[in-house]
Amino acid sequence: MTPPPAASELGRGARWWIVGLLAAALFINYVDRGTVPTAAHLIQDDLGFSPQQLGLLLSAFWWLYALLQFPVGWLVERFGAQRLLAAGLALWACATMLVGVVHSFAALLTLRLLLGVGESVGFPAVSKLLATVVPVRSLGLANGIVAFGYLFGPAVGSLVGGVLMASYGWRSAFWVFGALSLLWLVPWSRVRLPARPVTPSAGVDPPMRALLKRRELWGTSLGLFSVNYAFFFTLTWLPFYVVREHGFSTTEMARFTFLAYVVHALSGLIAGWLIDRVVARGKHASLAYKAVMGGTHIGFVACMVCIALAPAPWALAAIFVYQILDGANSPGVFGIPQILAGPGAAGRWVGIQNGIGNFAGVIAPALTGFLVGETHHFTSAFLVAAVVSILGVVGWVFMIPRVAPLEWPRPDLLSPLGATGGGAGSSPSVA
Repeated sequence: MTPPPAASELGRGARWWIVGLLAAALFINYVDRGTVPTAAHLIQDDLGFSPQQLGLLLSAFWWLYALLQFPVGWLVERFGAQRLLAAGLALWACATMLVGVVHSFAALLTLRLLLGVGESVGFPAVSKLLATVVPVRSLGLANGIVAFGYLFGPAVGSLVGGVLMASYGWRSAFWVFGALSLLWLVPWSRVRLPARPVTPSAGVDPPMRALLKRRELWGTSLGLFSVNYAFFFTLTWLPFYVVREHGFSTTEMARFTFLAYVVHALSGLIAGWLIDRVVARGKHASLAYKAVMGGTHIGFVACMVCIALAPAPWALAAIFVYQILDGANSPGVFGIPQILAGPGAAGRWVGIQNGIGNFAGVIAPALTGFLVGETHHFTSAFLVAAVVSILGVVGWVFMIPRVAPLEWPRPDLLSPLGATGGGAGSSPSVA
């Protein structure tokens, strides 16, 4: 059996092929998770759910998804990101297909939970793999490509899903998307990952206790919570919002959300390329990443207030401005922790960050459903999103002193017995 290559020996074409497959995996991830939001108004009409029930259904995905991020980050480094990513995709694809055959709120809720279990592997595994095969100088573009994948997913899901639902009923989209998702496993089964990362961790791989002491970890976690609140609020409720508040038909909704998500995805790709260009010209990564993260969050606040209070044309325009800004900060959301943690700790770091950050997905859809149910409008929901967006400036700008690889202490200096706080620092990580 041929041994896996070292990352330094991995050809440029092979490296970017892996990046492309990771982008495809998260593209599928977001197509599948966004199908229920696209079908929300049709499911409500067919099964008679209240806005509060819809809010619970939309938020249920994140209940287990967020909690599982903490152990999944460790599992990815312990058992291998490649295998766990494949297993997670198979599980979430099957959960998607089964939505097309159920008829009760309890069954739909169960499948949304199962979808969250499968998709919980996605970002920790992808971050571990990117930190392993991509050098720091190229992480902006690599994360931009991956961001394009997961941001383009809702665009395709809303357009193709909307057309399928309008023509063949809402259940058809779940059968088609779930079945097609499984095809990704064929090329992924042939990928050979490197035995060693292209950018070794500074010092040793850190034990968990050293990781938890870093304020940068809590800064990226707070920043992601802020990003995710607005993102998941719009991802889950935007189709419903334009139908109920602005009178769009299902087809018009599909076209509008498709265009918004295409702008979103292209913004992420372009921003990743520009960040790498700035870094390549000798500018420090801190300047490139922190300027983007701080500026976009300030823009989020303005957009949410405009959508809440401005007349319809301005509100719809602000939706597109928000998509541009959110796309622009996407490369930094995972590029920053990949740089800070290094390949030895990226899986655990992103697992913790994603676990905290994705509680926004638990809160935002359910709270929005409650607010809409009580007020019959979305004004208060957008104003809440504006307030939460301010937290992102605190997390990304003020809690992270410098975006650069961290120097980790030796495990034997943290404990009289040289314990590693879970063993992660004493043995090589497995990609």
